[in-house]
Amino acid sequence: MTTKILNPKFNLSLIFLLISISLYRFNNAPQSQTTPLQQPLITRKNYIVRFIQYKKAEGHKAYLEQNAKESPYGSCSWEWIDRNNPASKFPTDFGLVAIDDDAVNSVIRKFETLEIVKDVSVDSSYHLRNLLSGTKNKRYERVGAFVDGKKRPGKIFTSMSFSDGEDFVAAATTPNQTIDWKRQLLSHKSQVTSLFGAHALWSKGYTGAKVKMAIFDTGIRSDHPHFRNIKERTNWTNENSLDDNIGHGTFVAGVIASENEECLGFAPDTEIYAFRVFTDSQVSYTSWFLDAFNYAIATEMDVLNLSIGGPDNMDLPFVEKVWEITASNIIMVSAIGNDGPYYGTLNNPADQSDVIGVGGIDYSSNIASFSSRGMSTWEIPHGYGRVKPDVVAYGREIRGSEIGTGCRTLSGTSVASPVVAGVVCLLVSVIPESDRKKILNPASMKQTLVEGAVKISGHNMYEQGAGRINLLESYEILKNYKPRATIFPNILDYTDCPYTWPFCQQPLYAGAMPVLFNTTILNGMGVIGYFSGPPTWIPATDSGNLLDIRFTYPDTIWPWTGYLALHIQIKEEGSHFSGEISGKVAVHVYSPPATGETTFRRSTCVLHLKLKVIPTPPRSKRILFDQFHNIKYPPGYVPRDSLSVRNDILDWHGDHLHTNFHLMFDTLREEGYFIETLGSPLTCFDAYNYGTLLMVDLEDEYFEEEIKKLTDDVTVTGLGLVVFGDWYNVDTIVKMRFFDDNTRSWWTPVTGGANIPALNDLLDPFGIAFGDRILNGNFKVDRDRSRYASGCNIVKFPKGGYLHRFPLFDSAGNGPTDKGDAAILGLLDFGAGRIAVYGDSNCLDSSHLVSDCFWLLQKILDFTTKNIKDPDLFSNSVKLKHAFNHNNNDKLPARRTDLNFSMYSGVIGKELVCRNDSRFDVWATKGYGNHSLPGHHDVDLGSGFKQIDNNKESFSANTFFGYPLLIFPGQWFVASVIAVFGLLLLASLWRIRQKRRRRRRISGSSR
Repeated sequence: MTTKILNPKFNLSLIFLLISISLYRFNNAPQSQTTPLQQPLITRKNYIVRFIQYKKAEGHKAYLEQNAKESPYGSCSWEWIDRNNPASKFPTDFGLVAIDDDAVNSVIRKFETLEIVKDVSVDSSYHLRNLLSGTKNKRYERVGAFVDGKKRPGKIFTSMSFSDGEDFVAAATTPNQTIDWKRQLLSHKSQVTSLFGAHALWSKGYTGAKVKMAIFDTGIRSDHPHFRNIKERTNWTNENSLDDNIGHGTFVAGVIASENEECLGFAPDTEIYAFRVFTDSQVSYTSWFLDAFNYAIATEMDVLNLSIGGPDNMDLPFVEKVWEITASNIIMVSAIGNDGPYYGTLNNPADQSDVIGVGGIDYSSNIASFSSRGMSTWEIPHGYGRVKPDVVAYGREIRGSEIGTGCRTLSGTSVASPVVAGVVCLLVSVIPESDRKKILNPASMKQTLVEGAVKISGHNMYEQGAGRINLLESYEILKNYKPRATIFPNILDYTDCPYTWPFCQQPLYAGAMPVLFNTTILNGMGVIGYFSGPPTWIPATDSGNLLDIRFTYPDTIWPWTGYLALHIQIKEEGSHFSGEISGKVAVHVYSPPATGETTFRRSTCVLHLKLKVIPTPPRSKRILFDQFHNIKYPPGYVPRDSLSVRNDILDWHGDHLHTNFHLMFDTLREEGYFIETLGSPLTCFDAYNYGTLLMVDLEDEYFEEEIKKLTDDVTVTGLGLVVFGDWYNVDTIVKMRFFDDNTRSWWTPVTGGANIPALNDLLDPFGIAFGDRILNGNFKVDRDRSRYASGCNIVKFPKGGYLHRFPLFDSAGNGPTDKGDAAILGLLDFGAGRIAVYGDSNCLDSSHLVSDCFWLLQKILDFTTKNIKDPDLFSNSVKLKHAFNHNNNDKLPARRTDLNFSMYSGVIGKELVCRNDSRFDVWATKGYGNHSLPGHHDVDLGSGFKQIDNNKESFSANTFFGYPLLIFPGQWFVASVIAVFGLLLLASLWRIRQKRRRRRRISGSSR
């Protein structure tokens, strides 16, 4: 036996091969999720493929398999997932597919080119945790979507109903009084049903009979003794159970339909259809909801209660399916959220105009502190939100059915929601079954509730909507209801404070930015409607001719609802007018004939206006607030301004004067200032009209034309400029990265608390720049104290300016670990104008406010608008004799290069244009031109110009469904090494083969 010895070069090739395989496996090895920069190995993810038509699932499956074969990856890179649930026997408009990670882009692109495919999106999950906290059982622990700064599994949600434990029964503070809840409850023995007078309808024989009530929750037990009419239980989860093992679904059902005398429901004869859409671990997926929604449509539910919610109003498959639910004449009731008392915290889907959104009150008819406040934030930063909630109901210490037997007490808007759902079931049963679909629909029911509601004194419309529901009044309205269209709210009265806050807080005057008021059209005549023509303004007196109103509205009112936005200005001839302007806006709506009718249904909607007008205030009293350069969640992952807030890390409250900056707005109004909102670029306002431009917590970039105009405005026109920045540190941004199991992708903040690199570009002409230190600590100026919470430092400031330094802690690791002096406040005379910069905006933000700095803002505005210099701020001890420049520890923050920022920006890749929230004379133009300025070129803003695009990519492979992904050098480096080793291996094999051929030729010739 001879032993064959391998050629040494072949050994070397084998080594190369082994090293290549090892490197490849190392690069693709499963990685732990505990480290922020490690990504777990996910071979396949589930995606929702939506179709434009309904078919049986088998038909959609065959269509995809037949038409997606041309994909470079072929059908082996994706797999159809069969869904075995009660909806499978009905046609569907979507399919669920699993796609290989490395084939995602190719397969999705192929799917979306198919004729009947609408779109493809990741299968998001919903998480209904923390529903029943405050009890001794740990399963009821109340926690949000983020715990200690880390994302928990499931869709980003807000906390739901909870038990009033020791933290809640002791005392609850309202704006007017402190209520002892134990004493209040002991003295209030009646049940929630009696508070609304449900017995009056029961005595007439109305008990919810023949009403199909869909409860989307955690299920219910079939033998529960509190319910007489559990019609059907369906399971839509991946667990083999129909029972409620959590308790929330049972409680919700009890508030609606319990017959137990200790915790009576509103409509005990209602037919309960329990949709178990959450697992025992309280997780649900969009695909489960879509199937359950389709089944609710197919089985013709009458009412649907959904006690979930969250800030994500851009989960389009979910949002659009809600539209389809209501378009199918199912009345949806949903909790508005438990994120109060903060403003701009409405939850989806309750913030949708076709859904009845419910807020919570206590037994003294005060808005519950936990109840989320409006306005809706879909429309901002480039518009104005709608009034929500629609109505409020009792939501604190409500009794409902326990999971097995007996009753328990819970609080929250997800308790108030089934209160309203129970009222709706009771009202539906008032209408004979044969006439229900002719009269009742989501719009007519909402009209019945809001028109019958009782306005609560002391609270504004963004806290209470139309007010507390009034069952008996709504019953009277419904008895005589005729299909019609109405406007909600139907009156804007500047003399009705605080209900019409913030409008009643500030009068109108000539020369101001338009006041926007966004109303909702409720069309009880049909699921689809149209405007017969433009709305008209009908003044009550001649003074009404001073009012200039423009309107924006959709072409179609669908489903059941639409919007009518008013843009209100006072004409220039009214600059000296003082008084009231009254009148009405009339709009004509029509819908196609109903079944059996031959003529169109028509209705006239009326909105009454009573407005306060004053002479135009002096420039020194007028402040312009920059709303345009704000970016919010969704779609971008924008982190909170204070990094110490660990359980609510998203900046999703709108950053508007009337949401989370409402306390600042009220404070400035009390000081006599008039604050207007700019929702368009900085080229769209006339600087001669304003004393100060106020820029707070801004995340977007700036057009080059904006930077040039602002420099001109300050230097030539004397505009004051006040900038409140926030933290920005790339290392910290990367550390805040988390893997989201909803979208199955890495989420990285699109910026810091503010976009400091962009602000530095804006401030560069003035010689000012912020740094990337993250500073925390307390400081005081004279007797005024404040808290600096995750603010940045100032690293450049001109000679002659006043720069304040304070000993603060740096948590970014770019400075001393102990307290060290850091510059945070600068004030400067520049040209004809004045500038003030401060590195922290958290002290102006009403959400999670620790310590306000309104005192500092007032002193700053005194300087920038009136040139009044506070002696403490303008002490010679802080005046710079030389320009202040950053040192080695304070580098200027740089932009991230791994992000397609244009996906979130209103500037990058966009056209500079003044929107319809600017003055009428510059609508759809590029705004006001620059004044001549030495050293600066004029910019013709009225004609075409080349737009500066800092990121020309319209699509980036570094993004995943709108969320940024980081690409690291290691990925391409390892791939390159593998390629090199592979080439070396091929070369070695080729050489071995050539040598063997030569040997054969030599041995053959020797023979």
